[in-house]
Amino acid sequence: MNAHAGFVPHHALVSAPSAAPARWMLVLHGIFGSGANWRTFIRRLAEAQAAGGAPGPAAGPWGFILVDLRAHGMSQSPPAPHTLAAAAEDLLRLGDRLGLDIRGVMGHSFGGKVALAYLERRPAGLERAFILDADPSARPAGESGSESPGVLELLRAIPQPIPSREAFLDAVKAAGFSRGIAEWLAMNVRREGDGFRIRLDLDILDDLLTDYFARDLWHVLEDPPAPAVPGVEARRIHVVLGGRSASISPASRDRFETLAARAPWLSVHVLPGAGHWLHVDDPEGLFDVIRAAL
Repeated sequence: MNAHAGFVPHHALVSAPSAAPARWMLVLHGIFGSGANWRTFIRRLAEAQAAGGAPGPAAGPWGFILVDLRAHGMSQSPPAPHTLAAAAEDLLRLGDRLGLDIRGVMGHSFGGKVALAYLERRPAGLERAFILDADPSARPAGESGSESPGVLELLRAIPQPIPSREAFLDAVKAAGFSRGIAEWLAMNVRREGDGFRIRLDLDILDDLLTDYFARDLWHVLEDPPAPAVPGVEARRIHVVLGGRSASISPASRDRFETLAARAPWLSVHVLPGAGHWLHVDDPEGLFDVIRAAL
């Protein structure tokens, strides 16, 4: 029996039509998001790869797998437990199901920590990892600089059914969140009967956030990667941080820089003008970093 039989998350494959990918990379969104959040950015990256827009090796262009992590997007009703480890196991099952040569992982925020949990379970065979504005530390949710606990509290408080999508947007903005955050959250609002409902299991998301803040995954970055296997490049991990992001503590920023100075497998890139939403605040800067690293 397949060791990874069970729940498989929803996904979409993205590659340039002009060139068949030689290897594949998982792309993981943040909490309350979905794979669709990264579709435009990843399509551009795939096209640049196929056009020779990156100084990649002879292994050929990358294809990308946009994943809806458990209890997000179309990956609903996953079995318990709802943890980073379970989300990483979902990715292993997805790899088994697809039968593709997955050699990379990219994750933003919550997805970045899931990416670290996935790296922990795949000590060999991965060439590239991108950890995008995600703090590996364990820390109290209230001291994290993250808006996620407040968003979860807000979503619980909104009466359902909601009269209209605009009413949802108004409720989010009235709670002090930006129009951009409101529009992003509204991607989870769907019409049902004579109103709208939030298409999220908030209890599961609460469990996922609790585990996210409780887990410390620095060892995944600090331990030397396993020796390269035949036909696979040595692993490189790229950490990309927003210079204005409140989601990364000063202590973690210092720890990233100290580690990068001694660990040849790790690089740290800072986008000075970006906050936590790297692909929104500085899409060109993020694109340049990832394209060059591939």
